[in-house]
Amino acid sequence: MAVTELPKSKTLDMVYIAMFAILIAVCAWISIPAAVPFTLQTFGIFVTVGILGGRRGTLSVLIYLLLGIIGIPVFAGFKSGLGVLMSNTGGYLLGFLLIALLMWAMEKALGKKTWVLALSMVLGLFVCYIFGTAWFMVVYAKSAGEIGIWTVLGWCVIPFVVPDLVKIALALLICNRLAKVIRIN
Repeated sequence: MAVTELPKSKTLDMVYIAMFAILIAVCAWISIPAAVPFTLQTFGIFVTVGILGGRRGTLSVLIYLLLGIIGIPVFAGFKSGLGVLMSNTGGYLLGFLLIALLMWAMEKALGKKTWVLALSMVLGLFVCYIFGTAWFMVVYAKSAGEIGIWTVLGWCVIPFVVPDLVKIALALLICNRLAKVIRIN
């Protein structure tokens, strides 16, 4: 299969950035039933940055968050608003931006090799977990009282580790397959 290289264009950049912001929103609306239900938001983040690259991918994530803040129901459960970001789990949403920024930094430093992409996804997820967990503990403590780290990890991280690793594997597969067909510079 021939690789199609798309011409550089600011208009095309804007279209891709907008399309992938929408992809993240659609992924947020998809809820997978399990013992602890989960969405495909992180999958959308990984695919977006993996395909678009750091700069455009980060802009897509930022636009996704801004759409939610201004009231467009792009967050999980068709939620929106600044209140969602200020809630217990808002730190995980803001952590998506940290994932994108870390992936961009690693892409800049180490290139666009598959192992770099995989490592950046795993490290980005770890950073998101740390930021989101700290945020959860602070917000929860203000509204309901102190809470232990192990309790928060049991609620917000541990049940999601395996599904998130599966999402990373699928995102890598998709990014590698699409890289063989289309190159977005």
